[in-house]
Amino acid sequence: MGKSILNQYLALTKFGITLFAILSSLSGYMVGFPMGSSIVISDVALLIVGLYFLCSGSFSLNQAQEKKIDQQMPRTSKRPIVVGWITTYQAVVLGVFMVIFGSFLLYLLNPSTAYWGLFTVFLYNIAYTVFWKKNWAFAAVPGAIPGAMPVVIGYSAVGNVFDIQCFYLFLIMFLWQMPHFWSLAIRFKDDYVKGGIPVLPAVVGDTRTRYHMGLYVFAYVGVTLTLPLVMKANLLYLILVIPMAIKVVYEFFKFFKAKEQKAWLPFFLWVNLSVIVFLLAPAVDQWVYYWSQVAV
Repeated sequence: MGKSILNQYLALTKFGITLFAILSSLSGYMVGFPMGSSIVISDVALLIVGLYFLCSGSFSLNQAQEKKIDQQMPRTSKRPIVVGWITTYQAVVLGVFMVIFGSFLLYLLNPSTAYWGLFTVFLYNIAYTVFWKKNWAFAAVPGAIPGAMPVVIGYSAVGNVFDIQCFYLFLIMFLWQMPHFWSLAIRFKDDYVKGGIPVLPAVVGDTRTRYHMGLYVFAYVGVTLTLPLVMKANLLYLILVIPMAIKVVYEFFKFFKAKEQKAWLPFFLWVNLSVIVFLLAPAVDQWVYYWSQVAV
């Protein structure tokens, strides 16, 4: 019973995506952190815990908002609200509390961090969920803005979010989301149709969707390779970032030409792994470079 409760709670708050958001924010925090300053562990804890509650609350609200859609889609028909583990009202109350508490913790860290966090919640739960997603085949494009905001939230805790380094990280996360989401949309197109969501493959077909994906894949990889122009690139750029960029392009061409339905999965997995590499490698490289200079 306890395990079931935990699983339902993790599903309600989309723990996997929340964990990825926290990891992304730490990348922004590491890149934006002033070299030579001392890291305050309590500040890192506030960022992690605050963002955890903010994201978890936002996802809880999202599932309350989309209960009727989730009931129609086989892929989401067993979500906690749909199966009655928690009521819509309870999910809303829990979500609001978590967003407020998470924002409070982020405010203690840096007021601007809390403001960027609340702005992200607005974009995701209002702009995207209420308006864009239900009415536009290309909703994934503006919808990628809140999805890319965790790096901005992390960066805002220690630096100016209008720095080019922050914009670079934001752009990486933004561009990644179109091939990520549209490959899922191709796989679960019928589910989205049943839920009344006009995803791109359902509107323009799988072939044209692949062409659109290709534009974003090349932009995503291209921006990634400009890393040395933006910040210090070191060993990880050579041994991880460049090979991963080549691999993503290779996997996309395989997916683009494949006829089998299951061909989406290898590309989906590789592009998801790539964004972790592309976000963490510059952060680690920058710190390695700094400490190598200090040691000298």
